[in-house]
Amino acid sequence: MPDWLIDFPSGIKLNISDPIDRFIDYLITEWDAFFSSITNGLRVFLNSIGYVVERIPWWLLITIIFVLTWRMSKKIGRAILYSLLVFSIGAMGLWDLMNTTLAIIIASVIISIIIGFPTGVLVSSSDRLDSIVRPILDTMQTMPSFVYLIPAAMLLGLGNVPAVLATTIYAVPPLIRLTSHGIRQVDREVIEAATAFGSTKWQSLIKVKIPQAMPTIMTGVNQTIMMAISMVVTGSMIGVTGLGQEVLISINRLQAGRGFTAGIAIVIMAIVMDRLTQGIIKKGEAFIDE
Repeated sequence: MPDWLIDFPSGIKLNISDPIDRFIDYLITEWDAFFSSITNGLRVFLNSIGYVVERIPWWLLITIIFVLTWRMSKKIGRAILYSLLVFSIGAMGLWDLMNTTLAIIIASVIISIIIGFPTGVLVSSSDRLDSIVRPILDTMQTMPSFVYLIPAAMLLGLGNVPAVLATTIYAVPPLIRLTSHGIRQVDREVIEAATAFGSTKWQSLIKVKIPQAMPTIMTGVNQTIMMAISMVVTGSMIGVTGLGQEVLISINRLQAGRGFTAGIAIVIMAIVMDRLTQGIIKKGEAFIDE
């Protein structure tokens, strides 16, 4: 069989990299003041959260985790286990790095909620808008996470600040998707009953749709937190400090023990945050059933 039937035609080329590069260059040159203000705002926001997190005594944070776990699960053994797991992070000498990572995660999740929740509510109100936004969210969720680091670093520089932006972009899609899905899945009879009692569309949204959809919305928050954790680790490629940087250093120096230690700390953070949000979801479902 001839090569021209096997090999892809060399004369057919689709160049999308150059337009993207020109667009990024345009943003850097023409919108420098705008992105500088974003950088400064994110830095102040992140530093404020970091200031609070770093000044929480280690024993108080572990106590908070113990109380929250016990309140959510009503199982004293689980509360003790999660408290000991978090204690082990400090015992491994990674407490300060954990605080840095936690501050970035909290900042990213807060911004994701501020953007994702109202966007999801808006998308739920229109089938046409949903059909437009859905493929965009699919693309954002399937795009390799480290790709977001490139424009973030080019526009905002290196360090923790661009990581917050990249993490937010990467982590916000599930919150938008599940907020919209949750509101759309609210029983139509419940909505009609609220309308029959004189509720306006706004009152129906605030007092009926959102409360009924809250477990699904919290599932979106849970997924956003998990994606933020993974992205913060990836962000070490652009100088993000914290546990992710510890993993990157261990890779560069081929120190397996150091890498696994930081990896275990990240896993512990993910498990505790996942279980706490799952507990909130179950509490919300129980409240709705009542």
